[in-house]
Amino acid sequence: MTTATAPGSPSELPGRIMAREMAEQPAVLRRILDEGAPAIRKVAQEIAARAPRFVLLTARGTSDNAALYAKYLIEVRLGLPCGLTSMSTTTAYGARPDLTDVLVVTVSQSGGSPDLVASTRAAREAGAITLAVTNNPDSPLAGVSEYHIDIMAGPEKALPATKTYTASLLALYLFVEGLRHGDGGPAHVLPELAAGLLARQDEVRALAARYRFAERMVITSRGYGYPTAKEAALKLMETSYIPALAYSGADLLHGPLAMVDNVSPVIAVVTDGKGGEALQPVLDRLRGRGADLVVVGPRSQVEQASAGFVLPTENVAEEVQPVLEIIPLQLLAYEVTIARGQDPDAPRALAKVTETH
Repeated sequence: MTTATAPGSPSELPGRIMAREMAEQPAVLRRILDEGAPAIRKVAQEIAARAPRFVLLTARGTSDNAALYAKYLIEVRLGLPCGLTSMSTTTAYGARPDLTDVLVVTVSQSGGSPDLVASTRAAREAGAITLAVTNNPDSPLAGVSEYHIDIMAGPEKALPATKTYTASLLALYLFVEGLRHGDGGPAHVLPELAAGLLARQDEVRALAARYRFAERMVITSRGYGYPTAKEAALKLMETSYIPALAYSGADLLHGPLAMVDNVSPVIAVVTDGKGGEALQPVLDRLRGRGADLVVVGPRSQVEQASAGFVLPTENVAEEVQPVLEIIPLQLLAYEVTIARGQDPDAPRALAKVTETH
């Protein structure tokens, strides 16, 4: 005998899966630090011993934003040249560059997209050191790569990726720290701080009221915060369908600033450090144009904006702040979508594994 689920019960509420997976993030971060870090360090040490001459990063969607974060880490922390690949040069045009002694890192939640697998296989055949960073150690991508890092996020069922994004950021941070023989100590504050951010959902719900009827949004940042801006824009577009444009603060000044006026919502992700300092002229220009400016960042910056969300940045290293920055923005995407009467668990026209070629 089966029992029907009552309408409106918790198992039928829209967004319940995304909400549950966002709530799992502190535990996932702790799991990586406690259980995954030794394996990540071992992979990093073996690759460091091979002295790659530069790094290429390959990814799509949310994983592409995680890869962009890794690009900043590699260039700033290691001083190695690093680029984001264009997979079609290999999969569509058949190019076969010489990748001898090049580290190719492919980031993918599922590890199942055919173009990621094909380009990684081609890179390995071209002499690259290949590393897959996935949530599935049994995936085709892990199978064709020489090395693999498991981000240990557990099954993710909601279409918008949340816990796999922050897990990828932390795993990539620990990997880069391993390449430079660091201990990753600054990351140990993240699980507790992440839990504190999730407990402030009421603040985000109040903020979401500003965007319920928004026709477009602009999100900006610089430095380590720029991948956060791109990921926040993606989350808003795929859940609420609001066109959200992400710009580096420097790029925003080169033309797109003209579309910002006193009714244009702008979210600025202000990392506490050099990236935030570089963003200051942009914030000044936005305030000068009367923009509806919301800041996600340190209290001193939020107090100068129309509204905002204060991040805990004291004694948090700039390079790990992106793991925290995205959490209130995930919550914002969720709350805006719920306020618009939509279900963030099931965005239209999307599949969990996107099979591009």
